Amino acid sequence: MAAWRDWRAWPDSLSSLWRRSLRFRTIVVTFGLTALAVTVACVWMALLIRNDLFDSRLVQAQADAQRATVAAQETLDSAAVQGDAVQLQNLMTSVQGALSRQSASDMFAAFRIGPPSAIAPLNFTSDPRAEEIISEALRDRVRLEEGTDLQWWQSVGLPADDGSEIPGIVIGQQLQVPEVGPYELYFAYDMQDASQTLGFVQGTLWFAGIGLVLLISAIAWFVLRSVTAPIAEAAETSAKLAAGELRVRLPVRGEDELATLGRSFNAMADSIESQIKELADLSLVQQRFVSDVSHELRTPLTTIRLAADMINDQRDEFDPATARAAELLNAQVQRFETLLTDLLEISRYDAGSVQLELEPTSLAHLAEDVIASMQQLSEQHGTDVRLVAPGGYSPVDMDPRRVRRIVRNLLGNAIEHGEGRPIVVSVDSYRESVALGVRDYGLGMKPEDVDRVFDRFWRADPSRTRTIGGTGLGLSIAIGDARLHGGELAVWSELGRGTNFVLTVPRQPGGLTGPSPIPVDPGDDAVAALDDLGLTQPIDVLDMDELRALDGRDATRRGGAS
Repeated sequence: MAAWRDWRAWPDSLSSLWRRSLRFRTIVVTFGLTALAVTVACVWMALLIRNDLFDSRLVQAQADAQRATVAAQETLDSAAVQGDAVQLQNLMTSVQGALSRQSASDMFAAFRIGPPSAIAPLNFTSDPRAEEIISEALRDRVRLEEGTDLQWWQSVGLPADDGSEIPGIVIGQQLQVPEVGPYELYFAYDMQDASQTLGFVQGTLWFAGIGLVLLISAIAWFVLRSVTAPIAEAAETSAKLAAGELRVRLPVRGEDELATLGRSFNAMADSIESQIKELADLSLVQQRFVSDVSHELRTPLTTIRLAADMINDQRDEFDPATARAAELLNAQVQRFETLLTDLLEISRYDAGSVQLELEPTSLAHLAEDVIASMQQLSEQHGTDVRLVAPGGYSPVDMDPRRVRRIVRNLLGNAIEHGEGRPIVVSVDSYRESVALGVRDYGLGMKPEDVDRVFDRFWRADPSRTRTIGGTGLGLSIAIGDARLHGGELAVWSELGRGTNFVLTVPRQPGGLTGPSPIPVDPGDDAVAALDDLGLTQPIDVLDMDELRALDGRDATRRGGAS
């Protein structure tokens, strides 16, 4: 059974080898075309040789039969029998002996043509089996024609001594007996020697043809191997180079085109390695510069912050213009401090030195806390934030500080760009992952803006000012936090329909293995549908009893895996 399964897998293996191996394809094509050409040539030559051998043997047989017939006819014409039956019979007996001496055939026969005659000699055959192998069609042709010069022949199977048949031909023509009339005269000739010669020639041709096919295939394999081996080596080296092994190089042998290719490839690899090293050094310098500047700015910024807070606390004693300047100074110092914090975080990501501090956390409860902490901001913008949490209450190992930062960033952006319309925060779970979605119904973004939404310091509408003090690095840090957890942060947006961000975090280390519990594309406008189903409600309506009820329903629905 295993061998049968292996046999059934052969077509797929050969198909895969055909697609992946240039050497295999070339050898198969060369073998096939060579075999076809040699087969056609061998068949054509075998047919030519067979026809030539047969024609040659036929001409010899016809000449022999004609010579014997002419000798027999001369014997008949020179005899004077004068209507005597005995003399005619003796004459025919002498003709039979002449035919035996003059012809190379061991089997011949003569049959009377025409009505019975009292003086006509009897029919004779040198072999009793001769009459059986002569067909009626051949006899009809010989009987109907006049004259002794016309010959007719037919291929037949001659009986052998062991009971088998051997190839042969029968040649017939007329013999004129004086005072009696014409006789049918037939000669049978053995063609076995020609058949044996033909078999030997055909066997030699096929043996030489098969040897030629194998020889050409071996030559093609050898020549192709000398060409494809360096190509395969170059492909393997290129793959290693693409995988980051910048020190690999191609061995260079000789001065031919492949050697030129190897030297060019090595020069390219040297250039790539040099440029990557320069870029890595530059990136390291840039990261160090950002980190050092951020650290160095913290000390003076702390002093400025203390001074700004002191001035801001005394702003009631200033004139209106100075008081307003104190407020602006305090706000911008706070924003500067936030920007420095984000820059330090970005530099840690660039340096690869970020570490997670995991602890069991309920994503639904975390979302509730973030929404509650931003309730004042949502009220200032006239935005109703609603929570839909059919799942996600069971704890999952995550870094709550970083996930809370992601949710705060997504919710803050939704409030800022939601145009005062409701915002839906969804939390749901599967056995393999938990997800949180933030959907606003603001203006939305164009497709080209969606592709750049996670770029640093990028804004879809540069003319708009930030109203909640963002730095332009929030989404870049958010997607970094999501990937650090082995999850993903996806976005969907459409002009006139709003924006939907979905954070998905795996329950176990190793990354996501299935779809997100919350679809990124929300489909049709769902606010009215959610309200009709009673699945949305203001966050301040939920209390701990309802959350525990939801938690129990979630565990029942998902078998304790939510």
